Amino acid sequence: MPADEFDVIRSLFAPLATHASARGLLDDVAVLEARGALVVTTDAIVEGVHFLTEDPIDAIAKKALRVNLSDLAAKGARPTGALLTLIWPDARPAAEIAEFARGLGEDLRRYDVALLGGDTTSTPGPLTVSVTAFGKPLGERVPSRADAKPGEDIWVTGTIGDAWLGYQALHGDWPEGEIMHHAAAIARYRLPAPRVELAQTVARCAGAAMDISDGLAGDAAKLAAASGVALFIEAEAVPLSNAAHAWRSAASSYGRLFHWGDDYEILLTAGRERRAEIEAGGAAAGVQVTRVGVVEAGAGVRLVAGDGSLAVVGDPIGHAHKLGR
Repeated sequence: MPADEFDVIRSLFAPLATHASARGLLDDVAVLEARGALVVTTDAIVEGVHFLTEDPIDAIAKKALRVNLSDLAAKGARPTGALLTLIWPDARPAAEIAEFARGLGEDLRRYDVALLGGDTTSTPGPLTVSVTAFGKPLGERVPSRADAKPGEDIWVTGTIGDAWLGYQALHGDWPEGEIMHHAAAIARYRLPAPRVELAQTVARCAGAAMDISDGLAGDAAKLAAASGVALFIEAEAVPLSNAAHAWRSAASSYGRLFHWGDDYEILLTAGRERRAEIEAGGAAAGVQVTRVGVVEAGAGVRLVAGDGSLAVVGDPIGHAHKLGR
């Protein structure tokens, strides 16, 4: 049988990660000392898994960088540098590499990130891009998934579920009459928007924080488990785009909007006394920030609709890669 990636991490690799900087592999980053703390994260994207073969190659380069910058922003860190590993398919034209480099260069400049090195190699398999990103903490501490406390508010940035709608649109599965939202949803799937402008506010205000990459329901469950608390989230408070509202109305369900992932928004908790500061930080950064629930004593996640019913039924594991067979 395939092995669940999170089970593999927990049972095989976490016991090897004994240094305090690794945070027991419960988090998205390591924190190293290098004339002060250094926040480090790494993510890979693979053709056919995280992007489509026909996606623009410059957008693929940008997505590879941005998914890592999203992790840094959720830890209240300013990105400083990155390493790139590019594994190029034998069957893909080499001429596209220049366009890949152009797109990457645009985002390196946009986010003021230094390309520090990396590796390139060929493969008979799919295009794979891995980035390791480094960041400077903007506060005295780097918020962990394990730092949520009962009584804190729960906040999310941006809107949830658009990447899934974009993926559906690219596969021709789109509600009739909603074509006006088609392009915006596809853009959210292909080009996430890491909330780097909000990193300072996260650093000042967050108790616990992480980026939402594997679905709101699943990532909230990870944060709850790491902190030993329960998260109560009001489904109707979760911010949705016009496209997602239209889909939900047609489907009469939140469905995979909360499950699928690739949102690359920030999920954070903070004391009630921080409400005005978080709202002001979001306004100054031009980033929508929405209070969606509260941290409680207990365990697990409750995503509750307005009538009191569960908006997400079953174990909210979110997306998990299955490794091997």
